[in-house]
Amino acid sequence: MEKYAKFVKERIEIEQNYAKQLRNLVKKYCPKRSPKDEEPRFTSCIAFFNILNELNDYAGQREVVAEEMGHRVYGELMRYSHDLKTERKMHLQEGRKAQQYLDMCWKQMDNSKKKFERECREAEKAQQSYERLDNDTNATKADVEKAKQQLNLRTHMADENKNEYAAQLQNFNGEQHKHYYIVIPQIYKQLQEMDERRTIKLSECYKGFADSERKVIPIISKCLEGMILAAKSVDEHRDSQLVIDCFKSGFEPPGDFPFEDYSQNIYRTISDGTISTPKQEGMRIDTKTTVGKSKGKLWLFGKKPKPQSPPLTPTSLYTSSTPNGSQYPIFSIEPVHYCMSDIKTGKPRIPSFRSLKRGVSLITKKDSGPALEDFSHLPPEQRRKKLQQRIDELNRELQKETDQKDALIKMKDVYEKNPQMGDPSSLQPKLTETMSNMDRLRMEIHKNEAWLSEVEGKVAARSDRRHSSDINHLVTQGRESPEGSYTDDASQEVRGPPQQHVQPSEFDDEFEDDDPLPAIGHCKAIYPFDGHNEGTLAMKEGEILYIIEEDKGDGWTRARRHNGEEGYVPTSYIDVTLEKNSKGAVTYI
Repeated sequence: MEKYAKFVKERIEIEQNYAKQLRNLVKKYCPKRSPKDEEPRFTSCIAFFNILNELNDYAGQREVVAEEMGHRVYGELMRYSHDLKTERKMHLQEGRKAQQYLDMCWKQMDNSKKKFERECREAEKAQQSYERLDNDTNATKADVEKAKQQLNLRTHMADENKNEYAAQLQNFNGEQHKHYYIVIPQIYKQLQEMDERRTIKLSECYKGFADSERKVIPIISKCLEGMILAAKSVDEHRDSQLVIDCFKSGFEPPGDFPFEDYSQNIYRTISDGTISTPKQEGMRIDTKTTVGKSKGKLWLFGKKPKPQSPPLTPTSLYTSSTPNGSQYPIFSIEPVHYCMSDIKTGKPRIPSFRSLKRGVSLITKKDSGPALEDFSHLPPEQRRKKLQQRIDELNRELQKETDQKDALIKMKDVYEKNPQMGDPSSLQPKLTETMSNMDRLRMEIHKNEAWLSEVEGKVAARSDRRHSSDINHLVTQGRESPEGSYTDDASQEVRGPPQQHVQPSEFDDEFEDDDPLPAIGHCKAIYPFDGHNEGTLAMKEGEILYIIEEDKGDGWTRARRHNGEEGYVPTSYIDVTLEKNSKGAVTYI
C-alpha cells in the first residue's frame, strides 16, 4: 500500500508539472494585449487563439486529474495506511499478551511438577530410613516411631504436591488448548480480515485512479473538438480579402501609351490631303525631372523594368496642398507601382503565429510625417474608410452625449417636482457643457461627411471615366498621355484609357462596398442559442463571434460571425472580451 501511495504521488507530480508546462506554453504564445493592439482578424490567427484557449482548458483538466488523484486516491491511501498500522499493532499486542499468559501457566505447572518430584524423593528417603530402622534390632522404639512419623509427613506432603501438580497440569492443558484453538486463530482471523480490507481498499484506489482520468475525458474530448472546429474555421479566402481590404489604395492602373506618329511630316510633303494626327505640343519634357522622382522605388517583385521610351507629360508630377498648408508629392506615373514600392520599403507586418506575441495587427508605422485631419495623405479607398470610421465614432459619441442630455433633463424635471431631492440649477452647467459637446460633434460629423462625399464623388467619377475609356479603347490617336495620377483636385487628374485586362465593374465594386461595423471585441458562446426571432443570431456552444455593439442594458449584444452574418444574441449566453483598436498609418496596395 505504501509503495502504491508513492507511485500515485509521483504520478500527481507528473500531472502537475505537465499542466504547468502547458499553461506556460499557452502564456508564451498568447498575444500580450495592450490598448494599441487591435483584435485578431485573420481566421488563421483567430483559430490559433482558440486552440490556445482550448489547450489552456486542457491543462486545467490535467490539474483536475492531479487534484482528484491527490484527494481521492493518495489522501485516502495515507489515511487508511495509518489506520491499518494502528489496527495491526493492536492485534499483534493481543497475540503477545496471549503468549505471555500461556508461558505463565506453563511456569506455574512446571514449578508444581518440580515441587511434587522433590517431595516424592523426600518421601522415598523417609521410607527407606524407616525400613532400615525397623529392620535394625539395635534401633530403639523411639527412633522407629520418629522415622515412621517422618515417613507419614513426607507421604502426606507428596500427596498434596501431587494434587497441586495435577491441578496445574490440567489448567495448563486447558489454557494451551484455548490458546492454540481459540485465541491465536481469532487473532489470525482479525489480521486476515484486516489484510483483506487493505486489498479491497487497494482495489478501490486502483478504480479511483482510473475514474479520476475517465471523469475528465468528456471535457478533454470537447477541448479537442474545439481545436478541430477552430482548424475548420480557417478561411483562406477571407484572410486574403482582409489583406486586400487593408492595403487596397483605390488608385487606377496606368493607361495605354498613345501612338506618336513621327511620319506626319513625311506624308504631308507627299500629300497634303492626307488625314493624320496633329502633333501634340508639350508632350516631351526633360525625362530627368520626372524619372528621377521615382528612381530607387522598388517593385514588390524586384526591380521594376524600365519602359523603353515612355512619353511623359508636364502633369506627370503634381504637388497637392492640404488645408494646413503642407505639401506632398502626388506621383502620376504608375500609382500602383508607387504603392507597391511603398509596401516593399514600409515592410508591413502581416499577422502570423509569431505576431500573436505582440497582438495580431496589420498596423505599421511609416516615416511619412504627421497624419492630416482629412486623411488626404492616404489613397482614395483608405481615405474613405478612415473617414467612415471617424464618422461612426463621432456618431457613437454624439449618441452618448444625447443620452446624457436626456438623462440630465429627466433629472432636472425630477428636481423641479421634488426640490428636496436636489437643486435643478446645479445641473445647468453640465447640461450646457453637454449641449456644447453635441454641437461640436455635429460640426465634426458634417465636416467629415463633406470630405467623404468628396472622396466618393471622385471614385464615382473615375469609374465613369474608366467605363467610357473602355468603349473607346481602340482609338489611340489624338489622346493625351495617360498617367493616372491622383490629386486632391479632380480637374488636375490626367486620365487615360486603362489597360486591356482591367475589369471595371469588379474594380468599382471593390470601392463602392460599405465597410461593416468595426469589431470592438470578441465573445465565446457559453450556451447554444436557436435565434428563431427576427434580428437574432443563432449560435452554438463554444462558437467565437465578433462583438460590434455592446449591451445597452436590454440584455442583448450585437455580434457578427466570421462569414459576415450579424444579429443579436443574449448577453448572459456569452463570455465577452472587449478590446481597443490600435491606430496608425497603413501601407496599402
